[in-house]
Amino acid sequence: MTQRAFVMGHPIAHSRSPMLHGYWFRQLGVDGSYERLDISPDKLAGFFANFKEAGWIGGNVTVPHKSAVIPYLDRIDANAQAMGAVNTIFWQDGELVGGNADGIGFMGNLDELAPGWDANALNAVVIGAGGAARAAVHGLKGRGLAISLCNRTLPHAEALAAHFGGDVSAHGLDALPGEMKKADLLVNATSLGMVGQPPLEIDLGNLKPAATVCDVVYVPLETALLSQAKARGHRTVSGLGMLLHQGVFGFRKWFGQIPTVSAELRKLITDDILAGQAKS
Repeated sequence: MTQRAFVMGHPIAHSRSPMLHGYWFRQLGVDGSYERLDISPDKLAGFFANFKEAGWIGGNVTVPHKSAVIPYLDRIDANAQAMGAVNTIFWQDGELVGGNADGIGFMGNLDELAPGWDANALNAVVIGAGGAARAAVHGLKGRGLAISLCNRTLPHAEALAAHFGGDVSAHGLDALPGEMKKADLLVNATSLGMVGQPPLEIDLGNLKPAATVCDVVYVPLETALLSQAKARGHRTVSGLGMLLHQGVFGFRKWFGQIPTVSAELRKLITDDILAGQAKS
């Protein structure tokens, strides 16, 4: 019998997750489906009331439901607690559990595209204070790095730094040039530079030559930030793999198999992104 998983959001038509999981179904011979569900906030309670009867084995959650789903779950795991949000739902020991693989996805992508980046890394600078910044901080804190959060709205950065504690400090964007001097890793965790958004205007002149530069944006595949970093000789990490690596977590929970993020998969998703850009 086909095992049914989903990705829910509002809107959801833009999600590339079905392409990702469809590839893994074919690669691993899994009899599964992965469906887009456009669920408005007022329909959320009804969806969970019928969850088990509908035969769902779990799914992914995106905006605007990542916190709203929590009351409908039996419990959330440690990653979801740290993140304050859920992006993966699965059954475990008869309970409906919420997890969060955003940090896992961020770190998996970083480790794949810049192997050994953390061999001597002590300090990271993360630009932003939203969900992607939260994922980056959660993952990097687990590696023992000191993290400087730089954000246009300082109180948002301060709230995030207070949530994580330890070696996480908050700064306004005016402090960015100074913070970059000590950075072994620079992360853009904002939507700036994404297609349809203003560019991220930043001078990398203060960055150490050996520093790695990461951008969570993946449309376009190479942002102006990454182009500038590459021209300066820095190792660069694009955001696409964050989507791919966080998908591994859910697939393993639902279907009991561990898929791989292959070059072929990256090309499949990359070609789809480029085709979409050509049409726009």
